[in-house]
Formats: sequence, C-alpha cells, structure tokens
Amino acid sequence: MNIKNIDLRSDTFTLPSKEMKEAMMNAKVGDDVWDEDPTVKELETKIANLFGHEAALFCPSGTMTNQIALKILTQPQDDIICDIRSHIYQYEGGGIAYNSLCSVRLLQGEKGILTTQMIEEAIMPDDIHFPRSRVVALENTVNKAGGSSYKLEEIKAISELCKKNNLKLHLDGARIFNALVYRNQSAKELGQYFDTISVCLSKGLGAPVGSVLLANKELIHQAKRVRKVLGGGMRQSGFLAAAGIYALNNNIEKLKEDNQNAGKIAESLKQNKLVEEVIFEGTNIVLFRIESSYSSEKFKIELAKKGILVSSFGKEWLRIVTHLDISKEMIERVCNEFLEIKEEGVSV
Repeated sequence: MNIKNIDLRSDTFTLPSKEMKEAMMNAKVGDDVWDEDPTVKELETKIANLFGHEAALFCPSGTMTNQIALKILTQPQDDIICDIRSHIYQYEGGGIAYNSLCSVRLLQGEKGILTTQMIEEAIMPDDIHFPRSRVVALENTVNKAGGSSYKLEEIKAISELCKKNNLKLHLDGARIFNALVYRNQSAKELGQYFDTISVCLSKGLGAPVGSVLLANKELIHQAKRVRKVLGGGMRQSGFLAAAGIYALNNNIEKLKEDNQNAGKIAESLKQNKLVEEVIFEGTNIVLFRIESSYSSEKFKIELAKKGILVSSFGKEWLRIVTHLDISKEMIERVCNEFLEIKEEGVSV
C-alpha cells in the first residue's frame, strides 16, 4: 500500500499478499456445489475443528452466513433477541424479516454486550399474542460499540440461560479472532457455547472473499439448501478457500499488532483538543467524535487531504479500523497528523 494513501475506513480493504495469491493459484479445485472441491472441504474441516464444531459451510459473505444461520434456527413468527447495534439488525438489509419472517427483540447492551438479566427479561411468555423467543444472537466484536468483546464467563452464562429456556445461540463472529487474541481465549473453548457461528475471513485475516458458517452436521445440511436458494453456491471456489486457509495459518497472530495499533491511534486522538470523545475497547476499532464547532465531517476532510481515509459512522462519529496492510510507519504518521489538525486560532 502506498504510504501516501493510508486507508483506515475498514479492515475489508485488506489486499491479499503475494504468498496468499500463490496459495490461491496453486489450489486444487472442483465443483463445490457438487461437493467436489477439495480445498473448500479442507477449509471447512479446518475451521470447524478449530472451533470444535462438527461441520462448516463456505459462503461468499458474512451477511449470508448470518442470514442462513438465523433461517435454519427459526420458523416464521419466531423472535430473535439481539443488541440494537447488531450487524444482523443494522446492516443486513432487513434480512431477518425478508428471509426468516421473524421479529427482533432489541436490547440496549452496555457497549453492545448483553447480560443474562437483559436476555431473560426479553424472553416472551408462551402466549399466542406474542412471537416465540427462539434465538439469542451475539456479536463479537461489536462493530458499532467500538470493537467491544465478551468475556468467556459472560458467554458461558448466556449459553446456560439459552439451554434452560430452549433458545438457540448464534454468534456473529465477523471479527471474532480480534476478540480471541485480545482476550487470550481459544476458539475451541468459545465455540462450545454456540449452536451456530459466522466467521469472516475477509476482514483482519486478509482474505479477499468469504465467510464460514459453523454448526453441527444436521444444521449444515439444512444450511446448504438455504445457501442454494440464496444463490450462494460457488463452483470452483477452492481458489477463494485457499486464501482462507492461508489466512488461518498465517494471519491470526498478526491481529495482536492491529489491536495494538488501534490503541496507539486512540491515545493520539485523545491529545487533540478538537476530539470530544474516543471509544476504544482493546481490539482494532476506534470511534471518535469531534466537537460540534468544528464538525466530524470537516475533520474527515482534513484527514483525507493528508492521505488518511476514515469513515463516517453516524451523524457525529468517525471510525478508524486498523488491519494488516497498515504498517508501524503508517501508524506513526497517522498519529503525528492528528496533532496537526486544529481549529484556526486554537492550539491543540
């Protein structure tokens, strides 16, 4: 990446490395819709074993894996309990209503983190006037809360509550590996608590395309039927799966550096007097708000003039996401540039 153009809008802007491209071009492939692509099978087996699940299904996107999971776990008139910031509610095009004919019970978690008390209070009684509570969906890390993450004991308690109340538990793990390295948790230890897990390969792990849905064999059999009707069956997708395998083998530990780089950026933002609030939860996302007299949009424009791209995140907030294409030198430059942006006549 050119040092003059530092793209911090999202970790979806990662580009495959030379080594990842070589792995892709050398992949053995077949027709995955016919269940004959050996590299796809290798990826699915590898990540299922990593999280301690029986089976997995490779899909084009995390939105698809989330939507498939919710579809196979529910029936029409069911209710899905999640935080109001959840990607499945905010950013998936109304897919829960469109695909699953379910309603959503929205909770206001602390920085997007739900508690057993919140969930228990949201469970509907068995009454024909109400939808049937069926699924609890967690997001880890929570994108709209600045990358907040769950402690393992919190997840365990929620899992026990779900089993007690005959609820299924789904994990939107778009950035789950950022959470795992930050919390020093193992994938297998975490995986045991969920019925379904969506894992993205194309964010911090650096693969160009793809997410994987994890579940037991019966659910994955159902998931293949839903993937088909959604148009998600890919043919010689082993070329893409090879990138995912490379990412799992080589890029997980690098996420620690991404998390650390985000922390450095958060600290530098706090030194700028135009920055009114900074949210950093230890992973690779930083949210920040600029004082109203200057405006977040103006701050974003000034950064763009310096070759630093950040994204708007609502009306007042800006978001920065670090990733493996951002070097230490880039981070140093970004931190220095933050200190140069100031209101006319105001020293920062």
